[in-house]
Amino acid sequence: MKPAYIIDAVRSPIGRYGGKLSTVRPDDLLAMMIQSLVQRNSTIDVNMIEDVIAGATNQAGEDNRNVARMAALLAGLPVSVGGNTVNRLCASGLQAIMDAAKSIMCGEGLLYIACGVESMTRAPFVTAKNSSAWNRKIETVDSTIGWRFTNKKMAEIYHPFNMGETAEHVAKQWQISREAQDEFAAYSHEKYFKALAEGKWADEIIPVPITENKEPTIFSKDEHPRHTTIEKLAGLKPAFVTGGTVTAGNCSGLNDGASALLLASEEAVKLFNLQPIARVVSSAIAGVDPSIMGIGPVSATRKALQRANLNINHLNLIELNEAFASQSLACINDLQF
Repeated sequence: MKPAYIIDAVRSPIGRYGGKLSTVRPDDLLAMMIQSLVQRNSTIDVNMIEDVIAGATNQAGEDNRNVARMAALLAGLPVSVGGNTVNRLCASGLQAIMDAAKSIMCGEGLLYIACGVESMTRAPFVTAKNSSAWNRKIETVDSTIGWRFTNKKMAEIYHPFNMGETAEHVAKQWQISREAQDEFAAYSHEKYFKALAEGKWADEIIPVPITENKEPTIFSKDEHPRHTTIEKLAGLKPAFVTGGTVTAGNCSGLNDGASALLLASEEAVKLFNLQPIARVVSSAIAGVDPSIMGIGPVSATRKALQRANLNINHLNLIELNEAFASQSLACINDLQF
């Protein structure tokens, strides 16, 4: 198979739920990232972009069914460039990258944009249609997060636990203490602010024009991270289960944001004089019991490493989803890194 390279990556600042990005539509936000990515890589011929693949979990409102295509058009890309929206929930953005890389590996295009967007703030309330004209029962759900319109058959097979409850299950099954979770969470914020002080985010964050107090301004800094301590985190009450260990402080918050990556084939790298920052070596997908969904990266990582003839000790930098401290620690312990 042909090699697939990651050339560049940009993202918006991450906005808190109901925060700085609350006035920005998701399709507009993603379009800004795509436009900035293309402008930063001005040597490429945009007519050679095969597809824009976007990960988006909600797709119930302003995402407008296919936010990839909408954002591509809003960004000013040629109409010949396709748009495809994928949904693997928390891994939707990763799926977009995997799909783009695999297409390049198969020789199906020279350039791809893999991206993702979510506006949890602007996710709409959704009302179900009645099955008969005379049924006056109305069911409305908040599409921000979690299950909606759950199939009764599914509920009989797999209880529709919310994500916080699944994090509690992981904490219990893998014996992750409250203290360990709070320590991990505090260290995560500490690492963020250390990287911020060192300018690690400067090249990837694209400032976003917003309206605040009816005045135009620029949003350029992540809104959710905060200076916290283990002592402060220890004072928070369990958020999902009485007597539990998962709190608002040791799990991720609800946020708004978007990102975009440029992927290229070896031919495109040479043709447009591009400088790759990474090569996609392998990927994998693995399912687990929904009640412990956060442990999924363990099986997927092992499969991906096996396909690349590598083991965990060959990796010198690992990025792991940190939705919940309990699942992060469980994955770290199982993978032994």
